[in-house]
Amino acid sequence: MLHSPRARYSRLLCQVLYVALIVLLVVTTFWPAPDPALSLPLILTIKLLPLLTFVPVVISGNNRGMIWLSFVLIFYFTQFVVSAWLTEGGLGATANAVIALLLFVSAMVHLKTNRPE
Repeated sequence: MLHSPRARYSRLLCQVLYVALIVLLVVTTFWPAPDPALSLPLILTIKLLPLLTFVPVVISGNNRGMIWLSFVLIFYFTQFVVSAWLTEGGLGATANAVIALLLFVSAMVHLKTNRPE
């Protein structure tokens, strides 16, 4: 439930960044070419399943769910920063880290604008 008109815009921003993060995770799974010995469906499941559980939360803009999404994003962000460090600023890992950070910040802004009166 949205408590203010500004919460609509913050929810929309969260939705856009959420989709961008999922798309970027899928793209970085296939680029550069993955090891042929690995199972791509298994890798995608491990990467995406924790995020895909929050689809209803991101659509509705539920405050409690956004808090939980933020907790999960901290783990993703940590992994992306370590990957960016190990690849010496690789494009995929750095873009993932930036998108995850922006999604975290936009979720916090949504919580601020959507709090009950």
